[in-house]
Amino acid sequence: MTFTRIRGRLSASTALALTCAGAVLAGAGAGCADNESSSLPAALAAHQQPTERGSVISATPVVDMDAKEVTARLEKTGIQAAQVRYGVRAHRVVYRTVDMKGRPTTASELVAIPKNGEPGLRVVSWLHGTEVYRGEVASVNDESTDRATALLFASTGLAVSAPDYLGLGEGPGSHPYGDPEATVTASVDALRAARTFAQRNGRSLDRRVLISGFSQGGPATMMVGRALQQGTDRYFRLGALAPIAGPFDLSGFEAAAADDKIARSSLYLAYFATAWNRMYGLYDTPGQAFRAPFDKTVETLFDGDHKASEIAAALPMTSKELFTDEFLQRVRNPTGKLRHRLQALDTTCDWRPEVPVHLFHAKGDKDVSVTNSQYCQRQLTANEADQELSDVGDFDHGTTVLKAVPQVVREFNTAR
Repeated sequence: MTFTRIRGRLSASTALALTCAGAVLAGAGAGCADNESSSLPAALAAHQQPTERGSVISATPVVDMDAKEVTARLEKTGIQAAQVRYGVRAHRVVYRTVDMKGRPTTASELVAIPKNGEPGLRVVSWLHGTEVYRGEVASVNDESTDRATALLFASTGLAVSAPDYLGLGEGPGSHPYGDPEATVTASVDALRAARTFAQRNGRSLDRRVLISGFSQGGPATMMVGRALQQGTDRYFRLGALAPIAGPFDLSGFEAAAADDKIARSSLYLAYFATAWNRMYGLYDTPGQAFRAPFDKTVETLFDGDHKASEIAAALPMTSKELFTDEFLQRVRNPTGKLRHRLQALDTTCDWRPEVPVHLFHAKGDKDVSVTNSQYCQRQLTANEADQELSDVGDFDHGTTVLKAVPQVVREFNTAR
């Protein structure tokens, strides 16, 4: 999650760590082999049925910048802008997808396209860190780091699909935080919508998807990559993987939050607890998880309409003050359904990608420890994957993405 620019006691940018586990996607384009996809007509996506997953409902212009304006926007955010070459146009695209139970719904994304006149473009799927507030995502918030990141990618000649996930941006309902299928389906359907949008504007997207994401988006990067490698879409395939500062050992991360061994532990764990209870049923009453008087208010804070600063002001600083001893013990030593769900999310790197994986982290990260990326690296090594882990320096969690993204951009622009 990116608790963006919270003042006062939460003054540092942070990303709440959680992501999706493996998913087998159903619906449009599922389960087709490479030799079948090569014969599909390029115009297929432009002639989708209105109810097809990934079909475009609306496209609203949100950015039209020349290269100098992009450079100024990046410098304001703190992202090195030396690679900027082109201006960028970006739209908020609303598209059709499915919810965590497979029912039709809609979601939004930011689609950014370089103003370079090239008819064919490589495409990046940028997967953001978790947001508690629906208005913080890239398609809505002009000041967000995720929008700046999309601008950087696009300004170097790459198309960008930056999904908001379900229940954020202009998506209806609540955000199914951490649900595997919902996270991956929303991201793959966003790619389909981006392809349709590009085709309507006379551009085509390469089938090899370059995937990167920060914090929650780190494990999401690995899961979307695995889905594409498994052939979940008729057209798109995996092109490269570059996760940044992800919580790949989610069981360890949540246990550390229960022990107040990470920064902003109560905020992280409260979002995890309320979201997972809504989806999976972790407790029968709020009082079983939260101490009084917070048991009366904490669930309403995580409704998608409260900003992180509001939530932080309403919660105690530590998990020990917020949660009951019994609930903290369950997090430290999970059993049953909780253990099963956590184990699925602990294995986002436990496979063998057919492309190189370049992990980025910072040794100074106090929110999501670098040990998480080392954990991922060990799983990849055990599967004989081509992998590398780069330390971007002695920086906090929020600064990590600012330092890593220019390196990812450079690498993606040389990927084959």
